[in-house]
Amino acid sequence: MLIRSFASVAVLALVLPASQAMAASHGKEAMPDRIDATGVLPNAQPGECYAKVIVPAVFESVTETVLVKPVSETVSVIPAVFDTAEKSVIEKEAFTTIKVVPAKFREEVEEVEISKAGTTWVTDLGNKGIPASPALLAGAKTNGVDLSGAAVGACYKEYYIPAKFEETSKEVLVKEESEEIKVAPAQFEETEETVVVKQASQKKIYIPAEYETIEERIEVEAAKAVWKKGDGPITKIDNSTGEIMCLVQVPAVYKTITKKVLKSAAKIDLVEIPEETRAVKVSKLVSDATIDKVKIPAEYKTVTLTNKVSDASFTWTAGTASDGGTYTGNQVCLKEVPAKYAQVKKLVVDTPAEIEEDVMSPVAKLIKVSNVITPAKEERKLVQAEYKTIEKSTKIAAERLEWRPILCRTNMGPDINKRIQQALKDAGVYTGPIDGAVGKGTMSAVERYQQENGMATGGITIDMLEKLGVM
Repeated sequence: MLIRSFASVAVLALVLPASQAMAASHGKEAMPDRIDATGVLPNAQPGECYAKVIVPAVFESVTETVLVKPVSETVSVIPAVFDTAEKSVIEKEAFTTIKVVPAKFREEVEEVEISKAGTTWVTDLGNKGIPASPALLAGAKTNGVDLSGAAVGACYKEYYIPAKFEETSKEVLVKEESEEIKVAPAQFEETEETVVVKQASQKKIYIPAEYETIEERIEVEAAKAVWKKGDGPITKIDNSTGEIMCLVQVPAVYKTITKKVLKSAAKIDLVEIPEETRAVKVSKLVSDATIDKVKIPAEYKTVTLTNKVSDASFTWTAGTASDGGTYTGNQVCLKEVPAKYAQVKKLVVDTPAEIEEDVMSPVAKLIKVSNVITPAKEERKLVQAEYKTIEKSTKIAAERLEWRPILCRTNMGPDINKRIQQALKDAGVYTGPIDGAVGKGTMSAVERYQQENGMATGGITIDMLEKLGVM
């Protein structure tokens, strides 16, 4: 038995995955949702109109036995059986307690040396003396003081001995011997000469072409028959349907144009241009420039020079300075530093710490326990599988997009529109007025009639009009 489906595209999209899975389970290739057969326009005559329409898919009803509940088994559990008895349990095991008896201390006094006796270098042996700096001691050592072998109480002073100089005379060159160059400039005389300032040449003169204006009628587009979108009531099922195409005869198109034609061609004439001269003043050399060199002797000057005989120096001595030395105020003295002691109180162990141990007995108690007499067990029973017979639809022809002849503005009028509305009302799908105005109510009735009769949807097709008896 063949049945036609009028389900919307949305419903088809929901059902489709299941049908694809069924086809895969039977090893068949899945059928496409829709076949587009509108790639080429139909072979029509001028004045005819066509629209893209949806031809519904064709389904076949088949019977199939389906497993609704597989073979299974039921399991029941018989619980275990217990009896009750008393059992002695150690609630707290035996353990040992430990007590610490702290140590006892006594106080003693001890004298500790906190600074050893020694010597130090100071700037003075009196109370105002401060420790000598490392730089000062280094200077004394560099200038002859034996710091490691000095006796306690010895003092050394620093003296400054200035540098010594002597004066001498010397003759110094202040300007070297040179030459003075005297130049005698060149001598000229003035005269006039005729000079060509522009050579003879030729000049090209361009004479433009001449044109005249004429009119001409030409064919810009030949007569032809073309497909044009129709202007009529359209039902859109989705974005693929509802497009109306009409084959229309278009006459040839002519245009009158104004154009220019050549009357005389452009040309170039040559004109001779004579040379140009000018009298100019020029200077001619009579005698070239000459030079004369004169020697200038060198110049000298006598100056007094101060030369250093000996550098300034420092010396350290235990007594008075010699050789005119001046005391700088720096002095180092080796001073004895006695040892230092301090009284320190300390605690010493009189009685050391010790440990006392005590052993505690275990604690027992009686508790009730359950023992297994019969363990738990299970019983299994087999449950047979269940099946159900169902009817299902299998797609045998996919939905198609096709061009179908329809009515549009070019071949519709109030008379045929009224006949369409009356036929739709007789079919029980239209409840509006019979006024010849094809609006939303009329087109909704058209779509409903097409769907109920398994016809292509997308416009007022000629197939539908023939079935209604309008044509």
